Amino acid sequence: MRTEGTEQSRDGLGSETGEDSGVGGAAAHGEGGLRGEAGRVRPAPGSPRVRIDAWSAGDLGLLRAANAAELMTHLGGPETEEQILKRHERYVALSADRTDKGRMFRVVLLPEEIPVGTIGFWEQTWDGEQVYETGWTVLAAHQGRGIAAAAVAAVVERARAERTHRSLHAFPSVDNPASNALCRRAGFSLLGERDFEYPPGHPRRVNNWRLRLT
Repeated sequence: MRTEGTEQSRDGLGSETGEDSGVGGAAAHGEGGLRGEAGRVRPAPGSPRVRIDAWSAGDLGLLRAANAAELMTHLGGPETEEQILKRHERYVALSADRTDKGRMFRVVLLPEEIPVGTIGFWEQTWDGEQVYETGWTVLAAHQGRGIAAAAVAAVVERARAERTHRSLHAFPSVDNPASNALCRRAGFSLLGERDFEYPPGHPRRVNNWRLRLT
């Protein structure tokens, strides 16, 4: 599954937010985790282990795999090869940036060491406030195992460690029940619905989920 982001994230950095959809190696357990203090998620017994690694030049194949039609339903369909290449360049640049603008990661399933998705967080201006936004994708063959929840738990800790912005937002479509359920499990609070049109000609209604980082 995949989570969709806002117009800025699709144009700029983000991936869609979906069901199952550090830099260099934060590991986490996921799905069905219990919410702990300060928005943290405690891993549930038997949940999968994942590691999130900084996006690199070698991850283009993973980005192409994440462009599958079934994963782009909430984002107006698959991107062109040119769009994929530009997005890959942006992901690599963001992961190399050291000005707290965010990070993009590949999601690696452990102990198999298999790349199974993408996740990240990036700066966004929301209602006049600088915040982080997150979005993720888990390849179809690996969905339904709690991988997305594990990756979200890991990326929340990465965003929190930046000590830059007070909150992390996610914007799944209102008709994406898996993504919305995952936001709730991960400790995000639902602030309401908003309207977006992205890509042009594709209006959609999203839920605004917020998790406090500080």
